[in-house]
Formats: sequence, structure tokens, C-alpha cells
Amino acid sequence: MQSFQLEEYLSRGTDRIIKGILKASLSNPGESAFMIQYSKAAKEARELRREAEARGEHIPPFLIASITSQCNLHCKGCYARANESCGEFERNGQLDKEQWGDIFSQAEELGIGFILLAGGEPLVRRDVIETAARHKRILFPVFTNGTLMDQDYVKLFSDHRNLIPVFSMEGNQQRTDDRRGAGVYHTLMGTMECMREKGILFGTSITVTKENLDEVTSDEFTCRLAGAGCKAVVYVEYVPADPMTQGLAPDEEDRARMEQRLRKLREKKQAMLYISFPGDEKASGGCLAAGRGFFHINANGGAEPCPFSPFSDTSLKETRLREALKSRLFVKLRDGEFLTGEHSGGCVLFGQEKAVRALVSESERDA
Repeated sequence: MQSFQLEEYLSRGTDRIIKGILKASLSNPGESAFMIQYSKAAKEARELRREAEARGEHIPPFLIASITSQCNLHCKGCYARANESCGEFERNGQLDKEQWGDIFSQAEELGIGFILLAGGEPLVRRDVIETAARHKRILFPVFTNGTLMDQDYVKLFSDHRNLIPVFSMEGNQQRTDDRRGAGVYHTLMGTMECMREKGILFGTSITVTKENLDEVTSDEFTCRLAGAGCKAVVYVEYVPADPMTQGLAPDEEDRARMEQRLRKLREKKQAMLYISFPGDEKASGGCLAAGRGFFHINANGGAEPCPFSPFSDTSLKETRLREALKSRLFVKLRDGEFLTGEHSGGCVLFGQEKAVRALVSESERDA
């Protein structure tokens, strides 16, 4: 891996995302004005990362932050519930708003321009989301099930355009309600209509399986989303947290078909932004987890390779963000071949649980 090539690849990727969001917001003066201002901050962040790269230090452009373990839904096949990082109640020891605010400030200083807020259900932590809103040089996509979006939240998102709600769904009403619960699809449609009326840019996040791939990448479905006011779609490959659902995970043929469909959508429907995760790993030399392109911070402050590989040897309660990127676990994952293998669902590390656990044990012995 040549790090300068990786930095260039990531910088081009973030530029494409920013341009895509800007194009999607052109019909909305308030959103457009913010994105023009933010694009300047993003260029400055990219320069900070390039300066670090020249010093031999790689800074990823993204972070994923699970700001709570609490969730009000019981979605079938949820990886967070499967690995016991999510439940009905907030657990002791989770980061408070001041600690999250400090992490956001550190990220800004390093040149990290995107922080995806997740959970659990992130809207249960209004205090953290309000803290994020004050960091205008960072874009915060908020991945939410949308069921807790009350009028106070609508005002918060309207007043702070660096917060972008991304609503999770599975496709049509039957698929969404079957996985997320009866009535969730109807609630989501009402929430999207409210966003459209208020002129708030929003996106959707769709878990892609063998069963729904063709539907959720179809012209009919994406036109329906566009009509609802959606400006961005994030496709996330299904991770078989339950071994009995292994058959739902997309394989190489499915990924190739999805990429082909996304190319067509991007050509035909340029008013929408289409993002796939993990995306084209071959073009980036492998998985981008463990600090290559991003890493995950869990609700207790643990620095993890990614949400689907919930193992950590470093706590951000005790360690600065810059040092967490140099954790023994991350370094061993990046220096080995753990991030470049073939996989059958979502995260290349997901199928290597035993090996990653062993690395954590080694790191603890070395400490």
C-alpha cells in the first residue's frame, strides 16, 4: 500500500461527495449557501491531511461515531443487537456530551471533515447532536430510524445545516415494516414529507440484501424517493450477524450488478447522490477500516476498526484521537493482510472475528 495514493483516492472521494451534496442542494438557497461555505472548510481539512501524509502520518477523512447504545426499535438481523452493543436502555460508562465535543474538536484539528453519527438510535442523544451542530466545519450525517423526529428536532436540523438526517429503510412498505416494525414505513414517509416542506436536505440509508437489491436500485424506487424529497441514497451491504441469514449477504456477482446499476443511476439521475458502502474496495486497495479511511468510536469511547468488527484495545476516554489511530490493533490490521481478503458480506473483518480477537489479546499482552 502506498499511502500517498490512498490519501489521493480518499480526497477525490470526499470531493465527489461534497460536489454531489452541493448539486443536490442547488434548488435550496439556504442549504446551498451552507454547502458552499463548507466546501471551503473541506478543502482546508484536506490540506491538513496532506500535510500530515507528508510527515508520514495518515489521517482518515471519515469517522463513524455510535453516540448511544439505546434504540427504540428491534430490527430483524440488527448487527448492533447481535453483538450486544445495542438495547432498550442507555448503559453506564457511555461518553457524555463534553467528551463527544472534545472528540469532535480533535477531529476538526486533524482534518477529519465527516463524522457519521449512529447508534443505537442517535436521536435519543439530543445533547450530543446539539454539541455536533456547533462544529460547523464538520458534516454530520445522522443515521436514524426517523421515528423520534419531533418538531424540536426539525427546528434543530433546519437551523444547523451541517446536520444531515439519513433515514434507514429497507425498500417498500412491506420490506421496511417486516424488518423494522409495523407502521415504521408510514412514519418515515411522514417524516420525509416534513423535511421536504421545511427545505431540509436529507438522505436514506438502505441495507442491501440479495432479496431487495434489484428493487432498491430500480428506477421506480429511486424515483419514489426523489419525489419524497430525498437527495442522497446510501447503500450498505447486509452483514449476516445471524449465521442463519448468511444467504442474504450479497456476493461478488451481486456487488458487480449493484455497481452497474449505480453507474446508470448516477448518469440518468444526477440530482440525487448515490453512495455505496463499503463500495469499491479493490480500487482503494482493500477495506478502509482500522483508520485507513475511517474507524468507529463506540458509545463507551472504544476505538474499533468498524461497527461490524466491534473490538478495541484503545479508549478515547484516556487517549487522544491522533494516538488512537496508532493503536496496536489498528497497526496490526493495516500492516497484515486482514483488510485485503475476499469477504461475503459488508465488512472484510466480519468473517475474521477469531483472528481480530487474537490481535486484541496480543495488544493487551504487549501493553
